Amino acid sequence: MQQFLTGHRLRAPRAMPASRSARDALTRLLADPRFEVLPADGAADLVAQHLPPGRTVTVTASPTRGLEATLVLAEQLQALGHHAVPHLAARMVADSAELAEIVARLRSAGVDGVFIPSGDAAQAGAYPDAFSMLHALDDLGRPFRSVGITAYPESHPTIPDDMTIQAMWDKREHATEMVSNMTFDPQIVQTWLTRVRGRGVTLPLWLGLPGPVSTTRLLGVASRIGVGDSTRFLAKHPRAVARLLRPDGFSSDSFLRHLGPTLALETSRVVGLHVFTFNQVAEAEAWRTDLMDRIQQSRGPAP
Repeated sequence: MQQFLTGHRLRAPRAMPASRSARDALTRLLADPRFEVLPADGAADLVAQHLPPGRTVTVTASPTRGLEATLVLAEQLQALGHHAVPHLAARMVADSAELAEIVARLRSAGVDGVFIPSGDAAQAGAYPDAFSMLHALDDLGRPFRSVGITAYPESHPTIPDDMTIQAMWDKREHATEMVSNMTFDPQIVQTWLTRVRGRGVTLPLWLGLPGPVSTTRLLGVASRIGVGDSTRFLAKHPRAVARLLRPDGFSSDSFLRHLGPTLALETSRVVGLHVFTFNQVAEAEAWRTDLMDRIQQSRGPAP
């Protein structure tokens, strides 16, 4: 049997949150999560086969494949009736002319949301970081309805915490939402959310967590997106690798169950789940529907 990162397929179903408010919060978040996919061959077909039109699908940026692969997949997904959210990695955009062309192209395709990370390109053009590109989008008249930035509940492997905190503060007025990196410890999320809200950062949060993904699948996807991209992912997500190698894996069910009370708080401003699928879209959707069914069953018969 393949080992799964989320591990929920290897064990009996976990108990659901005890409180009604926590169950309601999870039901709301699971009803319409965002699925992240990689711009690999056949990704559009995978989404079309396993997700109904109208779902939000984000598309990562690959330094190996280039930003063109991200834009093409975003256009394909939008044409299929999904809400595509491409990652516009700042360091992969050469200059203001290219950025204007990208914006015009995406708006022409009906794309109205983007995610702006700094990106992992070794050499940067006019935009060395996300903050500089956010300013450039402002100069273009804020052409997108939603603009997401990265949030780091856990420490970044190469950037000090005080820098990520300052960056979030600097970017908050130029974005409409934030998306957290893949996270495994509910207590870390709870503590981080309290501190972020206490600092006055009120941007809505999409909570990042991994979908079910096998080691075989990860290796297969890694071979398609390129060794360089795979190495960068492993360097940025050392805890993901550690969890993957553990015999008991990681349970997204348990993670959400423990976070239920926090997710139910209006002050947390968690508006959705951001599921890292690694292009294992069918398995991620099956996990989502299964968990929703079990939450509904835990409520018992209607009065």
